[in-house]
Amino acid sequence: MSPFSCIHSKPIICIGHVSIISAHFAPHASELLERSIASSVTSGTSERILEGQVAIITGSGQGIGAAAAKLFAQQGAKVVVTDLDAARAEGVVSEIRKAGGQAISVPGDVTAPEYPDKLLQETIKAFGKLNIIINNAGYTWDGILHRMTDKQWDAMLLVHNTAPFRIIRAATPYMRDVAKDELDRTGKNVENRCIINISSTSGLHGNAGQVNYSTAKAGIVGLTKTVAKEWGGFGIRVNAVAFGWIDTRLTKERVSKDEGEEIEVDGQKLKLGIPKNARAPNAEAFIPLKRKGTPEEAAGALLMLASPYSGYITGHCLEVTGGAGI
Repeated sequence: MSPFSCIHSKPIICIGHVSIISAHFAPHASELLERSIASSVTSGTSERILEGQVAIITGSGQGIGAAAAKLFAQQGAKVVVTDLDAARAEGVVSEIRKAGGQAISVPGDVTAPEYPDKLLQETIKAFGKLNIIINNAGYTWDGILHRMTDKQWDAMLLVHNTAPFRIIRAATPYMRDVAKDELDRTGKNVENRCIINISSTSGLHGNAGQVNYSTAKAGIVGLTKTVAKEWGGFGIRVNAVAFGWIDTRLTKERVSKDEGEEIEVDGQKLKLGIPKNARAPNAEAFIPLKRKGTPEEAAGALLMLASPYSGYITGHCLEVTGGAGI
């Protein structure tokens, strides 16, 4: 996951007002899914599940975001890679293009008030539409409550709550309004549109030393459920994913305080990773699968939620934890 880091080829619609779903959405979604499966079977080939879709993935210069960007591109999506680190974002774009995919880079700080409009404008300029947003950008700035500063607290809410809110709001003309126009003209949605926000098990269960991060990650679930209710009537699905222990630079063990990668926030350098003495001994033993997850597995969960097979799932928070917390 990068410093300010978090599908679908067939038109899929989901949940909204019951009367509208029964009249238009459910039959249309089922028809499209059946057609997709039938097409793959009769042609003898496996059609890419995100063919023709456009996806913004924030914080996709490395970690989970980069894995998702590459996976979505493999599945036919045109991907917008964003990261605070422009070189890393361009590196992911280069990999995607070398593999035959389509991608652009829009580097920048997702917490900057002007960035969401820039991100959406560059996306529409390059690809002409928007289908998927994955709000993945984020980092941690830990501390026990009685020593936590206002700056630490505000930083977590800004990157994990305010930034996704601003990006979704900026996407209104290209997602909500376009979907509403489709409904008005045709009585159904002809494009898939979905949003996936990244939460954490810290947001579901709390975590000592992360009162700021845990509060923000709980907040993104509330944002997810609210937008799912407000935009569901336009066939736009909105879900969250709560990741457990995924092997990224945010979860790397630091033997000493000087070890590990760092980021800079308002001129202050922060070390990433978890101090060795802060991690429970034999942490894997508390995970039923007995191991940490990979960024590729995390990306697979995002693909699943945005795929046609998740066409009737919205307002949900999917736990991707290897079974931890059950």
